[in-house]
Amino acid sequence: MRSAWVMKLRAGQEAEYKRKHDEIWPEMVALLKSQGVQNYSIYRHELWLFAHLEKPEGAPAQTDAVNEVVKRWQAAMEPHMETNPDKSPKVWPVEEVFRLD
Repeated sequence: MRSAWVMKLRAGQEAEYKRKHDEIWPEMVALLKSQGVQNYSIYRHELWLFAHLEKPEGAPAQTDAVNEVVKRWQAAMEPHMETNPDKSPKVWPVEEVFRLD
């Protein structure tokens, strides 16, 4: 299963957002891998972020049973990006319109 979405940074937060991802917590990586996440990439264009990941069919969503690692990560990202009241990032799903394997 492939998923993609966009998110938006707050102006002036580009470098800090990147730095935090360059130093991603080992427990966040372990959580993503435990959910079958593969080929996870986030790209930036100006203030827009484009995220894409792949995982097996039926694997849990990253937000299923939100755990403490996810809550702490969302709180750490909240100053840098547009978020919902619960500190989760605002996301806009994107539709796949072409694929070449």
